[in-house]
Amino acid sequence: MPKPPPSSSPLWKAFNGVTALNRVAYRLSGGRIGGKMPGSGAPIILVHHVGRKSGTERVSPLIGLEDDGRWLVVASKGGTDKNPAWFHNLIASPETEIEVGKDRIPVHVRQIEGEERERAWPKLVEIYPPYAEYQVYAKDRVIPVLSLDKVSGTEGA
Repeated sequence: MPKPPPSSSPLWKAFNGVTALNRVAYRLSGGRIGGKMPGSGAPIILVHHVGRKSGTERVSPLIGLEDDGRWLVVASKGGTDKNPAWFHNLIASPETEIEVGKDRIPVHVRQIEGEERERAWPKLVEIYPPYAEYQVYAKDRVIPVLSLDKVSGTEGA
């Protein structure tokens, strides 16, 4: 796998265009189209967030791992030197919602670290093996893992 372009590369703007198309296809099909990562089959969920500087509402399609009643997402940005903007937005405003298929689920976002991250990381690499290479590319940046915990009273949503 080739090393990712720097976080300042215009290629990331093109990538954002592709993710916009994914959101549309995902919503129109209830996740049947755009609901799996090509190649690995890893599930895709739509994560809502608000720009911490702009206040703009955004939705990012992300690989998600359902794990013990919560969803885990990885802020890899392909192993570049910076965390993706959505990571900072979610940390700034952790009460949000996700779309899984046709369901909208309220969640509370928290970064997992230490032993909890160490237990989760191999599961994430199992569903999307490039994460292991991304961590090598990221060098000293430990790629963050976020837990999207369902808000109480929303079970079955």
